[in-house]
Amino acid sequence: MKITVMKFGGTSVADPEKIQRAAERAISERRKGYAVVVVVSAPGEMTDELMSLAERITTKPDERELDQLVTTGEQVGISLFAMACKARGSDAVSLTGPQAGIDAVGAPGCAQIRRIRTRSVLKHLKAGRIVVVAGFQGLAPNGDTSTLGRGGSDLTAVALASALKTGRCEIFSDVKGVYTADPRIVHDARKLKRISFEEMLELAGAGAQVMQARSMEVAERFGVELHVRSAFHNPTGTWIVAQEKIMLEKAFVSSLALDKSEVRLTVVGVPDQPGVAAAVLSALAADGIPVDMIIQSAPSQAGVNDMSFMTPKAFAVRAKKALEAAAAKLRAERVDLNDQVAKVSAVGTGFRHSPKIAATMFDVLAKAKINIHMISASDLRVSCVVDLKDGESALRAIHKAYGLSKGRR
Repeated sequence: MKITVMKFGGTSVADPEKIQRAAERAISERRKGYAVVVVVSAPGEMTDELMSLAERITTKPDERELDQLVTTGEQVGISLFAMACKARGSDAVSLTGPQAGIDAVGAPGCAQIRRIRTRSVLKHLKAGRIVVVAGFQGLAPNGDTSTLGRGGSDLTAVALASALKTGRCEIFSDVKGVYTADPRIVHDARKLKRISFEEMLELAGAGAQVMQARSMEVAERFGVELHVRSAFHNPTGTWIVAQEKIMLEKAFVSSLALDKSEVRLTVVGVPDQPGVAAAVLSALAADGIPVDMIIQSAPSQAGVNDMSFMTPKAFAVRAKKALEAAAAKLRAERVDLNDQVAKVSAVGTGFRHSPKIAATMFDVLAKAKINIHMISASDLRVSCVVDLKDGESALRAIHKAYGLSKGRR
């Protein structure tokens, strides 16, 4: 049995007309002789609307109950999708994450997939049905339905493709593929034909909204090639594949990302002594706060330094509170929070052996009189934190300097 896994994001099923169009795509694939599994997100902005509704009840919704609420969005999506298929003469069945055999572990809101029991899905596929699975959710050990974090429908689709051994997965959204930069900001950004798992993982970590980072880790580990394409247009999108399948003549810098969703936290006047960094980071880890970049300044003549971190805005208040408690114990001066920052990143290959990549970025920002607050670098990525007001202009200037525009390659 040849199986295709297709994932439709919220914008692809935002209204009845779009659901019907997506259903026609699934039916077309079925007519080609494939058994079809469709993973569906909550329609449109329904998840955000449900979360907003919860916050109107209480500013601190219970995490378990919040999961029970937001999972209903996907259930709306899968039911309507299955109805659309049946209305067109193609048998279909909708399954929640637990009904599809997706077992999850971990805290509500950020659970991890432990395993997928494929028996139920395969039974329906063998009966000739299109199986429509709710993304973003799984069955917790206590019998609750837990969610897999933002972008969790990507993870559901990739994990199902892995469990069903399809070797590939189609990701449909409102974008035509992966671009050299966000085309809404850089109008001459170029769509990439292919990009590696490693580069896409770095892009996701840098703030690109195309794919969830965790889904990329699973895709790479189990060799599931991904085809990111538009739900509204037919042209080929972007293939995300293993590094060895990328052409050797590929440019060093493949794509740029701009992330406006983080804040910078700085512990000022930290004593320069062993164990201080561990104490500060332990305070963040104890509260489950993710950290993206860590910069520590050289000690001053007074024997103190500053430690800066980047974390998502959703964790800003908790992070500041945790750092203030740690700062008090360490007798640091204070904790500063700056939410007017943006992170610009270049992703590609060979950065460690080509200092010109980073030098070009720094030179462009200097000529544009854009100040750099923080820098981090790896083999695949160079990131700079700049003022929020300079983020988009920095992205456009760097994109031009690297020659990533349409028609340049």
